[in-house]
Amino acid sequence: MDQPFSPEQKEYLQGYFAGLAFRRPFAGQLPNGLITSQAAPGLPNLAEPPSEEEQTVFGTPVSDLCEQEVWKLERNGLDVWDELISHAAENKLPDKKHTFWFRFHGLFYVGPTQDSFMLRLRIPAGELTAAQLRGLADVADDWGGGYAHVTTRANLQIREIAPKNLIKVLTKLQEIGLTSRGSGVDNIRNITAPATAGIDPTELIDTRPLAKGLHYYILNNRDLYGIPRKFNIAFEGGGAIGTVADTNDIGFIAVRVPEGKGVDPGVYFRVQLAGITGHEQFARDTGHIIRPHDSVAVAAAIVRVFNEHGDRTNRKKARLKYLIDKWGTGRFMEEVEKKLAFPLVRLPLQDCVPPQPPMPHAHLGVYKQKQPGLNYIGAVITVGMMKTRQMRRLADIADNYGSGTLRLTVWQNLLIPDVPDGFVETVKRNLVKMGFHYEANTIMGGLVACTGNTGCRWSSTNTKGQAVELGRYLEKKVKLDQPINIHLTGCPNSCAQHYIGDIGLLGAKVSLSGEQVEAYHILLGGKCVGGQALGREVFHGIPFSQIPALLERVLKTYLNRRKGRQETFVQFTARHSVKELQEMFSD
Repeated sequence: MDQPFSPEQKEYLQGYFAGLAFRRPFAGQLPNGLITSQAAPGLPNLAEPPSEEEQTVFGTPVSDLCEQEVWKLERNGLDVWDELISHAAENKLPDKKHTFWFRFHGLFYVGPTQDSFMLRLRIPAGELTAAQLRGLADVADDWGGGYAHVTTRANLQIREIAPKNLIKVLTKLQEIGLTSRGSGVDNIRNITAPATAGIDPTELIDTRPLAKGLHYYILNNRDLYGIPRKFNIAFEGGGAIGTVADTNDIGFIAVRVPEGKGVDPGVYFRVQLAGITGHEQFARDTGHIIRPHDSVAVAAAIVRVFNEHGDRTNRKKARLKYLIDKWGTGRFMEEVEKKLAFPLVRLPLQDCVPPQPPMPHAHLGVYKQKQPGLNYIGAVITVGMMKTRQMRRLADIADNYGSGTLRLTVWQNLLIPDVPDGFVETVKRNLVKMGFHYEANTIMGGLVACTGNTGCRWSSTNTKGQAVELGRYLEKKVKLDQPINIHLTGCPNSCAQHYIGDIGLLGAKVSLSGEQVEAYHILLGGKCVGGQALGREVFHGIPFSQIPALLERVLKTYLNRRKGRQETFVQFTARHSVKELQEMFSD
């Protein structure tokens, strides 16, 4: 109806609605506090019965939410500072809900394995100063267990923190310029970038400003907390060291676009989505390229689409992978583009010049930087375990022989950058003196292990302790001439990413002589550097006591039967069936 209402029609409608108002009791409160019975636009009728429509969270009825989503609806985990203070004052362990909420602050109650907390930080791009490392050593000494762990997200964890020390720990982090905000449960985890970003002579782009920019954007936007499930984001700059970005929910992969492809030539990121190797899936290319300076906005849009449409009823189906499985990549990216003030550009993968493949174990050893006369030195931190005296000595080395900074890696090791040529041998000697080393082609250098059952209730096995025992045994028995990774993870959550190691061990319990003992399922042939491959299970439920000798046979058989020295372990296992491998490696 295009014509306006006539005066007679207006009079009739006014009378009609006045009659409705007369028949329905009205009680409203005016701005001055007086109560009126006269309806007015924008004035709620306090005499109406409550709406029967059920409350929803992004379209999901509250009655359908899983338990953790109900907790998030009840209280934003960022708003429990008073409860943290009261728990600290009483040295009180948290109940189930507070255990969940406290993880928004990076504080993990790890009972029943320990009646204490683990602190997980946020260290964007894995870069921290020597002063910050010393400050963290003080935290670990004063209020923790006297050690720290490097994680597979180029991050740090400190354990054995009593409830009474929670506030002291969090305020100390702020004093040294660090935070743990949002590092646990349903939040965006530490943003990773190559450990050699900005110093790698082969890289296409220094990704540190982008990783740190995204980090600060997340910290300053509350709606990016309490998303359906945890979310991992990684940048790869196209250099010698990668970040296993294809195992992340978002991977921004640097490529070069040449002339004649319909866009300005230069460096772009390809966008990959939904990597989750614990569910046997690498991230998939969306078909889009973005300019590097658009990456923070694109990441924010992707997370918000996931936040609004991800599954909040079933924790096992709440990761990004399952939304994209349901929708398809095309529809998902259409929703992302609706949130952006600029269009997304599609470009076939073959129209991009890919970067050189990352070098295996290029995070270990001595390498020239793009800055003349400077080097970075990668140190082996066995399964990421550092005592506080080692942390302080590493900080001293960085101050005395480098630029006062250190870089953590996703392989649970670290780099000391900016070492002048004349100090390289001095730094190497100091690393050896403090119990570390720097050689790439060693068993110990390729070990990756999750926390294990000494600090995680989900783990079936003592992964870190057994990794060290296994590494020491194999170092004595086998001499490698190229890097091999061995990943030990204690449960199917795959925090140590057992599917992508040359050798992957998944913890289990088996019966041996009538007793339950720690064991592993053994996967072979995983790969994430210079290609992709998921390891295949070759042995099932092997007691740990039998594994050192078994892996000795595996490695020696590979060295004796490979097609020349250039054939990698992954290539060797790939050309044999599981049955052939079982027969080859058996007694």
